[in-house]
Amino acid sequence: MKNARKIAFVTLSALVLGAVFPYVNFALDQTYQQLKVIVDVLELIKDSYVEQIDPQKLVYGAARGMVEELDDFSQFMEPDVYDRVKSDTEGEFGGIGIRVDSKDGWLTVVTPLPNTPAWKAQMLPGDKIIKIEGVTTKDLIIDEAIKKLRGKPGTKVNITTAREPEEKNAEWITRDIALTRELIKTENVKWRMLDDKTGYVKIVEFTGHATENFEKALAELKGKGMEALVVDLRYNPGGLLASAVDISKLFMNGNKMIVYTKGRKPENYQEFRANGSARYELLPLVVLMNRYSASASEIVAGALQDNKRALIIGERSFGKASVQSMIPLSDKSALRLTIAKYYTPSGKSIQHDAKNETGGISPDIEVKVTLDTEKKLLQQGEEIYFPGKDDKGDKKKDAARDEVLERAVELLKAREVLGNLKPGK
Repeated sequence: MKNARKIAFVTLSALVLGAVFPYVNFALDQTYQQLKVIVDVLELIKDSYVEQIDPQKLVYGAARGMVEELDDFSQFMEPDVYDRVKSDTEGEFGGIGIRVDSKDGWLTVVTPLPNTPAWKAQMLPGDKIIKIEGVTTKDLIIDEAIKKLRGKPGTKVNITTAREPEEKNAEWITRDIALTRELIKTENVKWRMLDDKTGYVKIVEFTGHATENFEKALAELKGKGMEALVVDLRYNPGGLLASAVDISKLFMNGNKMIVYTKGRKPENYQEFRANGSARYELLPLVVLMNRYSASASEIVAGALQDNKRALIIGERSFGKASVQSMIPLSDKSALRLTIAKYYTPSGKSIQHDAKNETGGISPDIEVKVTLDTEKKLLQQGEEIYFPGKDDKGDKKKDAARDEVLERAVELLKAREVLGNLKPGK
């Protein structure tokens, strides 16, 4: 009798639940029908495919296929891949000297590092690495691609690159390159005085000591008479959010918004604001960007632009500003899933949306340079702008003009002149 009452109660509860929440049943039914297609395909392949296939491979393939429908940064990782991604690379490592990102499913060069194998091989920003050791990199997890490029210094790695032609509708130019890995040592901040009043700081990437080195640069430049500043974020692929926020705080006071994240879930909303007084609140500031400026560099530029704190010059930025969460799964595989996006203080999404042609940070003043000029500026950059190089001699006379930097200096000087005007006198 008791069992009968239990069954009746459960049945009644189910009926009541179905009546009160009909959409729950509908959603469950829809999900089941959608999953049934995958199960049916799995069973058909197992029963009828010409060769015997490991069902686990089919399941992983289905998982990868689902994630590939999302974006370039969400990824499904099989257990062995997840293990390699989790493991920290300790000590020094060999590499070819490039910063890379994923674009349209391809491993894409953001910038080659000076005097590295990639630099010497004349690789350029925008080059796509389409093969590593003869194997395609299409939709390859970026962590895996980086591990394939790294290795013991002195060892070789063979890659194939594809470069977009300058002429429209022409075929991409492919090239096979054999590179010998070297020990890669990089600086994250470089600086110098451009003239007796204008300081210049290039943030290469927002790594762990970027804020510390940036503050060191500003202090040194201030001691040399700096009254205005150019911050160069061109080719900067990003890095740590904390570094981007801390650097922004140096120029903005009070409780001003720097950036915020927003996703479908309320808990993914998070604000990052300035606090207290800013040491360089009144320092005239211009920021340089181009189409390879991404992630943390876009956060800084967006914050300074929306708060009317700096003028942005150059090109529209890359548009990479999404938040990923690493979610371990039951069989030790994992899902890296985009759960939120970054937004500028005014509410603009930084993440690139190709369909709607939105995203990225649009410059206040657009200045584009040709691919040939870009190449020359990258090659001569160390000689022209950074400490420890001889500014004298014929090399500077023959150097390509950096029109973006020149425009920034002109605007800062014009601001000084206009500020000294005294109407009515």
